[in-house]
Amino acid sequence: MLLIVGWVIVLAVVFGGFVVSGGHLAALMHPVKLLMIVGAAFGAFVASSSPAALKAAAKAVPLAIKGSKYPRQVYLDLLCLLYDLLNKIRKDGLISIEEHVEQPAESSIFQAYPGLLTNHLLVEFICDYLRMMVSGSMAPHELESLMDQELETHHQESHVPIDLLTKMGDSMPAFGIVAAVMGVVLTMSSLHLPPQELGPMIGAALVGAFVGILFGYAIIGPIPVAIQQRQLEETKALEAVKATLLASAAGSMPAVAVEHGRKVIFHAARPSFGELEEAVRAQRG
Repeated sequence: MLLIVGWVIVLAVVFGGFVVSGGHLAALMHPVKLLMIVGAAFGAFVASSSPAALKAAAKAVPLAIKGSKYPRQVYLDLLCLLYDLLNKIRKDGLISIEEHVEQPAESSIFQAYPGLLTNHLLVEFICDYLRMMVSGSMAPHELESLMDQELETHHQESHVPIDLLTKMGDSMPAFGIVAAVMGVVLTMSSLHLPPQELGPMIGAALVGAFVGILFGYAIIGPIPVAIQQRQLEETKALEAVKATLLASAAGSMPAVAVEHGRKVIFHAARPSFGELEEAVRAQRG
């Protein structure tokens, strides 16, 4: 949502300043220039992508427009879920959660947090490593190494659409120059026309450079930055799971283990110690 607000501010300031300075918006209205620049940038974007990368970009762009998927309450629910799972392990043994991690959608523990059940990446991450803990076939340091590998893969995968969109934004000023040069060529081939006709042609050529720079830095440029922020929030949730499960595997009590997870969350969205303690008590009740 803030992305749209930012776009509105940019366009209002740029075009409003132009009008206040005595300009006429009609002088900037050249749909063909816009089509050339945006179409060329999109064509280069497609040419440098793979089908999987295009699909990832299509999924990632809405993330930039929507609000955060990880407000404080989601992190709080995540820590409470982990506490419930670890507490059951402490009381009934590791084998007691096997049915919960095999069928999380049917688990009474997971069902207590319906908002998390829709986050398939997070649920799968939790269940995969709890299965390994149940099997008892991996030492804590081996578990940590495997988690690090998965998180690194997730980081690389999430950066594919970010890198592609960043390059697309960076290329648009250059395509704007291409459109401007083509406009100059057209003008130079029309020097036989009177000055009052050449002026608008030169103006149209300069609009190409203007559109390329504006779209590159103010419209396309913020999108990968916003996507990266959303991806960081998701990564922090996975890191909180990692820290909690590793602390539990090392022998920490559930309350201490979830505290390890709480500490890796960004401060702006991190539940306080009191909030987590109160939420756990309420869940017990």
